[in-house]
Amino acid sequence: MAKVLVLYYSSYGHIEKMAEAVAEGARRTGATVDIKRVPETVPEEIARNAHFKLDQAAPIAQVADLEQYDAIVVGTGTRFGRISSQMAAFLDQAGGLWARGALNGKVGGAFTSTASQHGGQETTLFSIITNLLHFGMTIVGLPYSFQGQMGVKEVVGGAPYGATTLADSDGSRQPSETELEGARFQGELIAKTANKLFD
Repeated sequence: MAKVLVLYYSSYGHIEKMAEAVAEGARRTGATVDIKRVPETVPEEIARNAHFKLDQAAPIAQVADLEQYDAIVVGTGTRFGRISSQMAAFLDQAGGLWARGALNGKVGGAFTSTASQHGGQETTLFSIITNLLHFGMTIVGLPYSFQGQMGVKEVVGGAPYGATTLADSDGSRQPSETELEGARFQGELIAKTANKLFD
């Protein structure tokens, strides 16, 4: 069975919850799954004053960890329609892995969160996916076979490029069950794909 890494950055806990759901879905396939987060780059005093969630259980990832996995699912909140600086700083350190082709052929996926419905979810997913494609990874999104992203009766995240959630401008909205199920669906599909490729 495949070995899957769910790698995330979460300021306020929304992406942390989505990461746990992605991991839950991946584990449905029998895959071995680790959840790790990238280091915080904001000074601690500023992070505390901004009410960042600093008690997250996931261990801090090291760049060298990445090549130990068959699949890597990357999640981060949106910053002006693109990847967060914390995640970008982490991935920018992976030049040595890129140069060796250490991630070529591995399976990758992306998930994100925005404050509003129009906060750049798809562009952020693409900014993550762009990084993964440069590493030579095979991308798995959230296809429309996940019916939860098809309706219009409720406000809900989700895109064919990856699972998403909406946090509201004050962070008060938590991922809905539909959004969490989308994350589980994507995690399961990524793990299934990795299981087939690395069986």
